[in-house]
Amino acid sequence: MAPHAVKIAPSLLSADFSRIADAVAAAEAGGADYIHLDVMDGRFVPNLTWGPKIIGDLRKLTRLTFDVHLMIVEPERYVDEFRSAGADIITFHYEATPHGQRLLHHIRSIGARAGISICPGTPVSMLEDLIEDIDLLLIMSVNPGFGGQEFLENSIKKLREARALIDARNPRCELEVDGGIHPGNIARVVEAGARVVVAGAAVFAHPDPIAAVRELRDHAGAPVH
Repeated sequence: MAPHAVKIAPSLLSADFSRIADAVAAAEAGGADYIHLDVMDGRFVPNLTWGPKIIGDLRKLTRLTFDVHLMIVEPERYVDEFRSAGADIITFHYEATPHGQRLLHHIRSIGARAGISICPGTPVSMLEDLIEDIDLLLIMSVNPGFGGQEFLENSIKKLREARALIDARNPRCELEVDGGIHPGNIARVVEAGARVVVAGAAVFAHPDPIAAVRELRDHAGAPVH
């Protein structure tokens, strides 16, 4: 099957953790491209989620790409464990380490794709010296830490800026957006340049998560770039 022009990455943060295997199965049945896994340490963000073990356990359930988003301090201490657990893409926060370029290279050296995320208060211009080394750039469209937040409108401008930077200097880099995405605004983020769309509550708060993934894809439309 040909890859989708816009990839849908359901976020398990919004799933019922007591039925996490069912959530993975529903995402896959709906045609999701990635499974988005938010790792939170209670320090970089005010919430706690899971570590490498649950990712390793979930890895047994699906062949979908595991898109692991580290919202943690000192991410360089943990990337090897997450890779060993089955992470295919490892994204850390620009704000969480002074050694971003070194970490990007290390993530690739252990066989994963290397991503960087920026919080709403961090301008895209901070990535100008790193863009050639990034496989996936994640624009947070909410302040990270909790699912179910409302989309921040300034994110559209940031997506456009990121799209221009990627197109000019690293077209192979995927542009991802995460936070407050639903069928009513997914077409706007795609038009602004996003090619991977993370959705949590829009999928797992829906009475039919399988239908929710398909609805997001239907509303995404065709990319303009």
